[in-house]
Amino acid sequence: MIEYIIGHINYWLIIAVMMVGLYTLISRSNLVKKLAGLAMFQTAVILFYVSMGKVAGGTVPIVDADYQVYSNPLPQVLMLTAIVVGVATTALGFALIIRIKETYNSVEEDEITRMDNIEND
Repeated sequence: MIEYIIGHINYWLIIAVMMVGLYTLISRSNLVKKLAGLAMFQTAVILFYVSMGKVAGGTVPIVDADYQVYSNPLPQVLMLTAIVVGVATTALGFALIIRIKETYNSVEEDEITRMDNIEND
């Protein structure tokens, strides 16, 4: 059992990072902390995909034409795209948080909701 856990330590660490990100996203009312939790969760998913794409004993497909075991480059290519989209999404999220801070003078979700309810009543 311990050999199994040690042999798959990368997956256990990815699960830990994913759960920390999910917990931060759910439990915090600060919008900046929520965005940081979302970025952690996204990073864990990217690490998971890259980790799954590695073949034990495999090499890069373009190194040697006679070699038979290759690592699949598709997960790395897809995750490069995910990284670019994630950076853009995070930047947009921070820009929205700045606008919310300018409008409501707070980044706490509870205070913003309370101010919005007072404004609508």
